[in-house]
Amino acid sequence: MPEYTRLIHQYLRHDKKFPHVWCPGCGNGILLGSLIRAIHKTGLSKDDIVLVSGIGCSGRLPVYVDFNTVHTTHGRALTFATGIKLANPALHVIVIMGDGDSMAIGGNHFIHAARRNIDVTAIILNNSIYGMTGGQYSPTTPYGMKASTAVYTSIEQSFKISELAVTAGAVFVGRGTVYHAKFLDGLIEKAIEKKGFSVVEAITHCHTQYGRQNRLGSAVDMMKWQRDSAVPLEKAAKMSEKELEGKIVTGILVDKDLPIYDKEYKKLRERAKGKA
Repeated sequence: MPEYTRLIHQYLRHDKKFPHVWCPGCGNGILLGSLIRAIHKTGLSKDDIVLVSGIGCSGRLPVYVDFNTVHTTHGRALTFATGIKLANPALHVIVIMGDGDSMAIGGNHFIHAARRNIDVTAIILNNSIYGMTGGQYSPTTPYGMKASTAVYTSIEQSFKISELAVTAGAVFVGRGTVYHAKFLDGLIEKAIEKKGFSVVEAITHCHTQYGRQNRLGSAVDMMKWQRDSAVPLEKAAKMSEKELEGKIVTGILVDKDLPIYDKEYKKLRERAKGKA
């Protein structure tokens, strides 16, 4: 049996939830493949993993995998994940969010999860729009691009998710694209194995909403744009600000160690019990 077939049967709920809800050509399926391959490489047991998601196209991902899964409310995936991790620190908690889910209604939870350094892995699928709910502009829609709620183009500057994660205190931050799937596999694997709050921003595409409204072509055309626009971090460091306009800087932005919240919380509880 080929390796990819074996992984499908090992990790997917193939007898329950397929065919999936995503549009043909959507990058979410590529991200799902990367996630499965990365988890497989870590050697973690399926029973030791909890996959948490919010609302949106990315929120459907846990439905298809054979782990412990929680499909939560919009913007609150990190709050559920925090509770799960504190209740059972032995679990490996992975949170799947879209750019709207994580940066808009969930933005406050995101920066404070990073600040606290809770031992959770956050994977953010950034397609620059609200794909499932009608193509509204999101916090990552670039200036000058159209959406159903920005028919004359967005006049707001977009969030830079990875840079925000670094500033907020995440101990591991990486950015990749779904075109560079093998590289994305490695980023996710490193993020899962990292102790503390780790973030992977996956640049993906929504040709149905974002691509159509901005006349960017097919899913293949948008994948080619990722191929041609991605610049490794090491190369980007030698480029000017003008040369980097419209480019996607990929790589590991930060990898450091800080005290982990759930371990510090356990110590605090023990001190409180002793005084009581």
